[in-house]
Amino acid sequence: QVREWKNEGSKRYMCTGRPGWLTVSLRVGKYKKIHKNIMINLMDVLEVDSERQVVRVEPLVTMGQLTAHLNPMGWTIPVVPELDDLTVGGLIMGTGIESSSHIYGLFQHTCVAYELVLADGSLVRCTPTENSDLFYAVPWSCGTLGFLVAAEIKIIPAKKYVKIHYEPVRGLQKICEKFTEESKKKENSFVEGLVYSLEEAVIMTGVLTDEAEQSKINRIGNYYKPWFFKHVEKYLKADRTGIEYIPSRHYYHRHTRSIFWELQDIIPFGNNPVFRYLFGWMVPPKISLLKLTQGEAIRKLYEQHHVVQDMLVPMKSLEKSIQTFHADLNVYPLWLCPFMLPNNPGMVHPKGDEAELYVDIGAYGEPKRKQFEARASMRQMEKFVRSVHGFQMLYADCYMTREEFWDMFDGSLYHKLREQMNCKDAFPEVYDKICKAARH
Repeated sequence: QVREWKNEGSKRYMCTGRPGWLTVSLRVGKYKKIHKNIMINLMDVLEVDSERQVVRVEPLVTMGQLTAHLNPMGWTIPVVPELDDLTVGGLIMGTGIESSSHIYGLFQHTCVAYELVLADGSLVRCTPTENSDLFYAVPWSCGTLGFLVAAEIKIIPAKKYVKIHYEPVRGLQKICEKFTEESKKKENSFVEGLVYSLEEAVIMTGVLTDEAEQSKINRIGNYYKPWFFKHVEKYLKADRTGIEYIPSRHYYHRHTRSIFWELQDIIPFGNNPVFRYLFGWMVPPKISLLKLTQGEAIRKLYEQHHVVQDMLVPMKSLEKSIQTFHADLNVYPLWLCPFMLPNNPGMVHPKGDEAELYVDIGAYGEPKRKQFEARASMRQMEKFVRSVHGFQMLYADCYMTREEFWDMFDGSLYHKLREQMNCKDAFPEVYDKICKAARH
């Protein structure tokens, strides 16, 4: 298809032919209608190499599919981003994170090779040693350097359960101190925080294990069980710590049934025990279905009165960041997920020469701030994130100007490769693909 596009005179930019409503991002890209759609229906797990400890997959393989395939074989991937429908391609070209990222980094840091079809129609494989510039430039590039057709991801031995410890913490300073301390411990397989108000949070740490106390097993993924964030809140309300054993696959997809806490806005009675028992098997609705069926008016309403954002900030700025989120948005719960950011080349790396501990702050829901105005409030947030050398996840609405965007991200390697590989006539620049100001 790419060669055909070339022979026809490379008249328009190219993009993948997957419809915009199918993506997990709430944004529906307008570019699909005007660009040349290249159909990439590659959705298979190609091979599991237990000697090299890697799995080779195609870009449309989803997290739900991958864990279902690997777990019975005794393997899992080090970073399993939350929602079942997230694809490998999206997590590499965008980004992905999970509560094991304080050890392994972002999803892209667990990948050891990418295979891409470039603008000239050639197939190339890149690794940290072979075509390394391209290997480091691909993450966050949103499909603007080439089409991903396969990826190799590290695998690690799977265990049956996650032994999880819930600890309510009160006082913002204490929350930040406790969260930072737990995130630095490599013996924690998982670290996660749910912040329910400016002064209240539950911090969870988990360890992979094959043994479990039968009385403390909680199959949280079963359809009739309470939503995970509501279950966690009980520990805060009762002001007690707790230990549970959650089957691994249930843990990996613990926020899937309630789409974190987004579902409470869509089905307000969704966590009612009667509803869960009778109709719980029907949720969550696919995000793609919600996008396909929502009209323009609803979409605009969502844009103005609803926030779905993930900001990645250095751990040392956590307290200041939560205060800023509170002042500009006032959305709760907030999701806290720590990750190690290595000093690799590419669009996203720490300011110094060392790897640095960062935290993803996820705000999903309806802002309770009185004067909330989507564009102005988000621009204020983005400015703060740039000031602490943080990054905004690119699936979300981004209101930055081109200058501000390239101030946040390091474009040196990316622009160099776009020149070298003649991408300028083939693909739009990443900014033009995702930013509000640039999209027509």
